[in-house]
Amino acid sequence: MDYTLILDILGVIAFSISGVLTSLKKRMDAFGILIIAFVTSVGGGTLRDVLLDVPVMWLQDMTYVYVIIVTAILAVIFRKKLSYLRKSLFLFDTLGIGLYTVVGVEKGIAEGFPAIICVALGTISACFGGVIRDILCNEIPQIFRKEIYATACILGGFSYFIFLKLNFPVSLIFILSGLVVIIVRLSAVIFKLSLPSIYKKDEDIEDYW
Repeated sequence: MDYTLILDILGVIAFSISGVLTSLKKRMDAFGILIIAFVTSVGGGTLRDVLLDVPVMWLQDMTYVYVIIVTAILAVIFRKKLSYLRKSLFLFDTLGIGLYTVVGVEKGIAEGFPAIICVALGTISACFGGVIRDILCNEIPQIFRKEIYATACILGGFSYFIFLKLNFPVSLIFILSGLVVIIVRLSAVIFKLSLPSIYKKDEDIEDYW
């Protein structure tokens, strides 16, 4: 069983829903919704594959495109049901970064890169689709705020290699590493944890110009 492909598809679904929910908040039209769902889903993976100099996954396998289109349509149709989920955008975004972190790490390993590069690739896979989404939606990307976002991906990536050293089964490593990302991200929000700010409360940014 190709666990990487399964996780990749699950990540596409989670990020597609995240993109649809974001675009609906911005009251975009049908084309805009589809574009945001698309770039959120495959933006990070595309950048990762370009860096690895390997074929871009969605250009080689139309399954990704079909999954994005079907997920986007279903998310729009059932948007009222999704709105009943508390913080649904956050939920699907968190699931997406957990799944994509593991996929990115696995692809780095397949190319023979050292652990730290694999973790970087996992973080890029997980975060940069959301970066493109937020830029297109005229928002500051979450990765550039003090929220624990990329940090969760980095911790999940390194946990992958810890579990690998402990000789855990590959299928279990996938699950546990993804859970580390999700748990860290959820815990940060629940307990209001964040990275330390370099700015003082009364500091004026104009002082630097």
